[in-house]
Amino acid sequence: MPQIVLDQAHFKSQICVATALGSPEMFVKICGITNEDDALLAVAMGADAVGFVFAPSTRQIAPQVAYDITRRLPAEILTVGVFRNELPARVVEIAHKSGVKAVQLHGRETPTQCIEIGKQIRWVIKAFGSDDENLPRADQYGTDLVLLDAPNPGSGKVFDWSLAGDAPDSVRLILAGGLTPENVGAAVEEVQPWGVDVSSGVEKSPGRKDALAVKRFIENARAQASEPYLGDEDIPYDWDFE
Repeated sequence: MPQIVLDQAHFKSQICVATALGSPEMFVKICGITNEDDALLAVAMGADAVGFVFAPSTRQIAPQVAYDITRRLPAEILTVGVFRNELPARVVEIAHKSGVKAVQLHGRETPTQCIEIGKQIRWVIKAFGSDDENLPRADQYGTDLVLLDAPNPGSGKVFDWSLAGDAPDSVRLILAGGLTPENVGAAVEEVQPWGVDVSSGVEKSPGRKDALAVKRFIENARAQASEPYLGDEDIPYDWDFE
């Protein structure tokens, strides 16, 4: 009986996330979460997703610590584990241990590896640097969730946003790289992405978020979106249930 309850709870959680991903509102992810207070802050300010970095970084977090946070978050929040050049089996193992619902692959992962991971993890975000020669072929990685970052991820530096035009039209583009409350409006206006992602741009110190900056970032990103994303006719996460 307990197993049935767990499965039902997991199913409801998946539905909540699917609904959020299909929302017409600008998708906002706050990344580099290292503690529960910042995760709850991001959620309270209206973020759709929070990211936990499992790759080597000043914001790296242990899977068990991430689990203690993810289990306390609302079901509709997309929790994302960030990896870089990790073996598929290890990505899946850490994702399950930490309780994240999605993984973000921020290295030189191949289409085959991404597709392999996608067989066990419901949502996969494939990240590309703005100088990545594979960006025009981003639709070949088994996911339509594509993140565009600066050439040096985590540097906090802005890149030429016009390069976003190299991404296939069929993907849902998440813009990252040097975004702040001050420039996210201009970025959204120019690129018109499906979503935005920020980490250092809303911090008061490495790994610690600034409440006012998070609030302003989310407000400015959504205020500048000229047209809400309505999705394709065949939304891949449209659950059919009664």
